[in-house]
Amino acid sequence: MKLNDVAIRKAKPEAKPRKLTDGGGLYVMIHPNGGKYWQLAYRFAGKQKTLALGVYPDVGLALARERRDEARKLIANGTDPSAVKQTQKRQAKVAAANTFEAVAREWIENRSNDWTEGHKALTLRTLEQDAFPSLGHRPIAEITPAELLATMRIIEKRGALEIASRVLQRSSAVFRYGIATSRCNSNPATELRGALKKPKRTHYTTIEKGGFPQLLRDIDGYQGSPFTTYALQLMALTFTRTSELIEAEWQELDLDRAEWLIPAERMKMRRPHLVPLSAQAVAAFREAAKLSGDRQHVFPNRNDPTKPASKAVILRALGRMGYTGKMTGHGFRSAASTALNEHKTKWGIHRDAIEVQLAHVEKNASRAAYNFAEYLDERRAMMQQWADYLDKLKAGAEVIPLQIKAA
Repeated sequence: MKLNDVAIRKAKPEAKPRKLTDGGGLYVMIHPNGGKYWQLAYRFAGKQKTLALGVYPDVGLALARERRDEARKLIANGTDPSAVKQTQKRQAKVAAANTFEAVAREWIENRSNDWTEGHKALTLRTLEQDAFPSLGHRPIAEITPAELLATMRIIEKRGALEIASRVLQRSSAVFRYGIATSRCNSNPATELRGALKKPKRTHYTTIEKGGFPQLLRDIDGYQGSPFTTYALQLMALTFTRTSELIEAEWQELDLDRAEWLIPAERMKMRRPHLVPLSAQAVAAFREAAKLSGDRQHVFPNRNDPTKPASKAVILRALGRMGYTGKMTGHGFRSAASTALNEHKTKWGIHRDAIEVQLAHVEKNASRAAYNFAEYLDERRAMMQQWADYLDKLKAGAEVIPLQIKAA
């Protein structure tokens, strides 16, 4: 006699487990504690076996029968349904351990020796804010291009087109790592080329003709802290990243040799960086030494002298001078890169020397060994040419428009 839902629902537990059979090997086992469990009795390879099909009422009678029929089809085809279920459990366990978030965090940690703590934190924060909420719990091997695109569209809807592009790039790197570590077989990000909205080219702000020389003059006449003046001057003269300058320590500097060796742990890509110093840069550092030479940092924090000043000091100072939206700390790097490349033939500078001085990562995999002293003589001459060029701009001897990257 086949079961019905009313009979199962009204069935009361007894002192010992008892079965209510439905046919075809399907039955519901009622335990003394009241629990009702669907099971399938079957024979496979000459052995009597039992397959669990779910708990009533979460699994109703109709669904239990469907599962019974699916199991019996497997048996008819020579497959043990219990073995299939165990395989599915293992796969589910592996998938749960290899979610997009789990693989992403492992990828970031794996890059710890190559990145600064700041870059590592920024990368993680980007994914935490814009990728993990929708993709983090998903097994990385199951994420489709459409699903990834839906996540990017969420970011685009709030107008953050640059962030959407950045999140896609970092997600692509996570998928590549997942492929390399056998957690997924494809990179859905590669299918989204051309699918994202392109941001308007508003991140380049042109300082009007004569504007950059005026900026240099404004820096020299800055009415704030002398530390800030020296920092701004050195940003222009050395065009390092803001954090690299603001967190500089006196032990990194050899002013007699006119050299500044930034250790790997403070560089974005975790490689030591040698900055040849022009006479003007040495002079600025010596003036700063009169104020902080007995401290660890060239630019100590005003509230806690054992720590470096805030990286925001450069941006705040530029804002006070009227350059909000026109100039940032990174703008000095952009200005130097533009001008040096424009003058490289005239000044006899090799393009690679400029790239090394900007501490850009070598894209040629065959040059994996990094020599921080590469092109040193040429870079030393270049840095002095650059400093002299800035002096000419300030004096008005050369006035040119420059495109400055403002962000």
